[in-house]
Amino acid sequence: MAKQMSIIPFTGKLGPLIGYKRNGNYFLRSMPESVRQTTATRRASRRFGIASRKAAFIRHAFYPHLDIHCDGGHINRLNRILIAAGDHHAAITGFRFNQHTGVDRFFTVAPRLFRNGILNIPAQTIAGYKGIAALEVKVIATRIDFKSGQAAGSETVTLMIDPDTPLQETNVSLDVPGQGSLVVVFQVRAMYKDGPSGNRQYMAADIIAVAAPQVPKYAKKRTYPKRTRLLPNLTYTHAYPAIIQLE
Repeated sequence: MAKQMSIIPFTGKLGPLIGYKRNGNYFLRSMPESVRQTTATRRASRRFGIASRKAAFIRHAFYPHLDIHCDGGHINRLNRILIAAGDHHAAITGFRFNQHTGVDRFFTVAPRLFRNGILNIPAQTIAGYKGIAALEVKVIATRIDFKSGQAAGSETVTLMIDPDTPLQETNVSLDVPGQGSLVVVFQVRAMYKDGPSGNRQYMAADIIAVAAPQVPKYAKKRTYPKRTRLLPNLTYTHAYPAIIQLE
């Protein structure tokens, strides 16, 4: 590698050279004449491409609704989970958009999603912190079709919780029509009297549930009356052929 000494350094491809930055310094390296891929590397490259596209679907479906800052490594962390998961999309349950804080910092009993689309927040005592006047809870539900890469729809519900009062059991109805998996993010922000906390230790957004697409119910198969037909090689005793009822 060679160090760039020009007044204006660059990164990226420039002819047969590639510029890059490392530890605050700029360097150059030449491009390889050819790249040989084995069957294993091609397979790994394909898995990475599929996983990174799915991760992009998820991120861009939730970015417009999130009110917290994601950590700098959340993209790579989500990619790694999806590469290992393959088509098992429920593996992203528990993923944190902010790795510094999880929902369990505030809720000792985790919310759970029922099959009927009801998110149940169990009764519990909320963990309190000095200076925190309230907790803002935002439930974000989005239906994602991973095959088409489309978000069919989304719904958000916001609750304000007093941390000084024991929380009663709360049910949130999430009615998101459309095809695809229902992905639910549970966001929590600590609120001071004058607004939300900007401390990353007091803001969380976790994927708490992934419900598989519902299998459509097909109409009951129509039945028809049994038909009759003539059977060959029979001895007839009348002028007309015998008609035999099939069982």
